[in-house]
Amino acid sequence: MTLPMYRLALRALALAVVCLGPAATVPAAAADMNKVIRHVFPVGEEGFDPAAAHDLYSATIEQMVFETLLTYDYLARPSKLVPLTAEALPHITDDGRTYTIKVKKGIFFTPDPAFKGAKRELVAEDYVYSLKRLMDPKIRSPWTWLLEGKVVGLDEITEKAKAGGKFDYDSKIAGLEAVDRHTLRIRLKQPDFNLSYVLAHEPTSALAREVVNAYADEGNRVMANPIGTGPYKLANWIRSSKIFLEANPDYRGFIWDFKPGTDPEDAQIVKDMKGKKMPQIGRIEISIIEEDQARLLAFQGGELDLMNMEGPLAPKVLNGATLTPDMQKKGVRLSRFVDPEITYHYWNLMDPVVGGLSKEKIALRRAMAMAYNVEEEIRVVRNGQAIEAQFPVPPGVVGHDPAYRSGIKYDPAAANALLDRFGYKKGADGFRMLPDGKPLLIHYASRPDSLGRQQDELWKKAFDQIGIRMDVQKEKFAELLKLEKQCKLQMRTASWIADYPDADNFMQLLYSKNIYQSNNACAAIPEYDKLYEQSLKIPASPERDKLYRQMARVIEAYTPWRLDISRYRNMLVQPRVLGFKKHPILHSEWQYIDVAPPK
Repeated sequence: MTLPMYRLALRALALAVVCLGPAATVPAAAADMNKVIRHVFPVGEEGFDPAAAHDLYSATIEQMVFETLLTYDYLARPSKLVPLTAEALPHITDDGRTYTIKVKKGIFFTPDPAFKGAKRELVAEDYVYSLKRLMDPKIRSPWTWLLEGKVVGLDEITEKAKAGGKFDYDSKIAGLEAVDRHTLRIRLKQPDFNLSYVLAHEPTSALAREVVNAYADEGNRVMANPIGTGPYKLANWIRSSKIFLEANPDYRGFIWDFKPGTDPEDAQIVKDMKGKKMPQIGRIEISIIEEDQARLLAFQGGELDLMNMEGPLAPKVLNGATLTPDMQKKGVRLSRFVDPEITYHYWNLMDPVVGGLSKEKIALRRAMAMAYNVEEEIRVVRNGQAIEAQFPVPPGVVGHDPAYRSGIKYDPAAANALLDRFGYKKGADGFRMLPDGKPLLIHYASRPDSLGRQQDELWKKAFDQIGIRMDVQKEKFAELLKLEKQCKLQMRTASWIADYPDADNFMQLLYSKNIYQSNNACAAIPEYDKLYEQSLKIPASPERDKLYRQMARVIEAYTPWRLDISRYRNMLVQPRVLGFKKHPILHSEWQYIDVAPPK
């Protein structure tokens, strides 16, 4: 890429990241402990170590407890980066290879015995340490791909740790440097057009080394002792049941001063919130309720203030895209949009039955993909609260191609013909065998809730149409995540929501170096890897989009997954909640909202 091209890319990035957001910090905590927000998660959490947890629900808590250098403007659409613990957006020099960031002075960690009574200030070295943790082989972080191969000197100390068994956190490297107490410098091997987004993503949050030393488990993870600088702290945690957060009394706070966008609802949000000291909410109570109907009943009974309404519940509260008259009469509000996410069914390419790149294995995966009726899932399971995903990059993310159409279509007849052609013959019982004559059995892993059961039924129906025997492996959500990171599941339905609003966040899902991290299909497809590595050298542009279209066709050719849907996010909001607007990238909005006093 030429230097003029890169400078144009920098200008484009500068337009995308603007200094909007909270005004000057306020010295006194504003939160009222009598103000409570009650939220719900549909599945249990893993734990609260930003380098180790890999699910949306754990990340939601992490964003409240820990802080990244950057974040997103609350109201701006499309999403725009703003400073959080940084004084300003990164100063980018050396043709995009050097980032210099000033950390705000006077930010302190939540008091904890790990600090031995001292008031512990956040400093640049905390980010150096926390970024290194993503690469520590002992932690086995699913987020290593964010930095791997990018930072000068970081891969080298990682390789030494793999050989010697211990990561040297005291090793000085040119790529991660605390220039002084409050200045961080990151040097890259080559320009990374998404690094600013990465610095707003919760795995890059600041942890204190003293806390890790005090509470780390045998894997050097601190899942149960999250101590950060954020607006809330973990008050109580009953695993997979209840999570209680309390406002951090030592948090610096800020004045609510966001600018409204074009959405008509923004004006009311600004009217309700402008000028308030934040956060206002003293306590956050999160319940884990796996059954759809139980969540809705809790919301209707006033036991929940916020709830994402999954598709199975839609007919009870929605008429198309609007709330039913009964819900509107109660003053319930709806915050709705298509999530920047994809849901897909993957097959483990390391598995001896469905894996591999030989023609007969590709034929088997493609036949299974062609037997699945996505339209039926949207109609029956999702109740219309989703759109079919045609392209690996969803709507609302830079690089999405609305004109692209997948070559994988629902066609059971063609699927049967494909299996016949490649030697998957049917036995006397009507079920197919492997080409070598051994029985063919597909193990589909799913959650033990109503959604999981409905997906089981749809896949059973799909497999029955093509004569494939299926059994179901039921596991809790956290266990499914653990097993798929070990490449131990043969087939599963998975989802990926945007960590940052760029196509790279989705196209990396099949990069072979991300196996055991985000590559759930455990796919190693050389043709795909070559195109992906080319895309990393190009900023968002028609040139990069062309590569992404090629990569999408490669995915269809090898069929490591069946691209499924992008879901609507339907956030139900009780009338007493003020200032709420679901953000497409941020997981939680609790620090930006308030509740009205009782009437």
